[in-house]
Amino acid sequence: MGLQPDQGGPSEFARPERAGDLTPFLKLLLRGRTLTFDQSRSAFSELVTGSSHHAEMGAFLALLGQRLPTVDELAGAASVMRDVSEKLPSSIDPARILDTAGTGGAPKTFNVSTLAALIAAAGGVFVAKGGNRSRTGRGSAEILESLGVKVDPGATVERRCLEEAHFAFCFAPAHHPAARHAMPVRKALGFPTIFNLLGPLTNPAGARRHAIGVYDRAMVSLVAHTVRDLGAVRALVYHGLDGLDEMTTGASTLIAEVTRDAQGGSVREYEVTPEELGVLRANPIAVGPADLPEATALFRGVLSGTAPVLPRAMALINASAALVAGGASASLREGVQRAAQLIDSGAAQATLDTIVRLSNEDQP
Repeated sequence: MGLQPDQGGPSEFARPERAGDLTPFLKLLLRGRTLTFDQSRSAFSELVTGSSHHAEMGAFLALLGQRLPTVDELAGAASVMRDVSEKLPSSIDPARILDTAGTGGAPKTFNVSTLAALIAAAGGVFVAKGGNRSRTGRGSAEILESLGVKVDPGATVERRCLEEAHFAFCFAPAHHPAARHAMPVRKALGFPTIFNLLGPLTNPAGARRHAIGVYDRAMVSLVAHTVRDLGAVRALVYHGLDGLDEMTTGASTLIAEVTRDAQGGSVREYEVTPEELGVLRANPIAVGPADLPEATALFRGVLSGTAPVLPRAMALINASAALVAGGASASLREGVQRAAQLIDSGAAQATLDTIVRLSNEDQP
């Protein structure tokens, strides 16, 4: 019979408590227990100090990764990451601010969530999009840089972009410096961890509206109930049933929609087909660019109205989710039509042009 962690062990394994000590939480997880909200907060409060041993951090993330986290575990971790983030203050009520993000961990198409964010911003939604560089070399930061946007201009410029252009890019390393302590461990593990779910839940502008794509259908309900418990006003959490962490043209999309009224937040789950949204069913992986120049050309093609039908359709349905979550469209079908208008009128391209200008202006 194996050693039971809660029964102690040989004296050579005993050691005094120290800063960043994750052992109490490891013992709970080894026993098959889940963490309460407060325990999750305590564990992540230790982890983000940078004093936890990498071996403990790896064990902690791996044990959590054996299963889906609970809502309490995810919400507790997210609350810590929100506390330690570098905030983006603005004059905009956080209840009006939207974040569009995907968890990653799914087959890649092109930069759909970034494109959807720009289209939604052109439609009047205030978007504070969190994002980072990618192992593929064509993540949200890379694509925006290739389009001329300065992705880390400082909080003053970001605030002006949000207030005047309705779009600010919140570069993760600048806003979540505490996350750097876990980065070497995450890279060494080589599989998704709870941090993949935390990025979309820790918006620096305090966004209370969300359009979140997740890489596993089992995460749809989990993330929706978590953002509800964290105070979301409106959110769409979705998974393409062809495996994408995006709204998809290749299959039905599973959606959990979060709404809030005077009685509190609620979650409703449903599926929607491409045909119901007014777009053709087709495999979106077929449009995946090979490199950053191809991704940039595709991005520009969608905005200019010259892109093929399939990438345009992917942009439209994902922008529709952003428009609905942002309160600018009443339904996904209406959102698709609105997104098409924003592209065809040149409004989406004009929004990008304004962001490029503002992000590169010298500040006094």
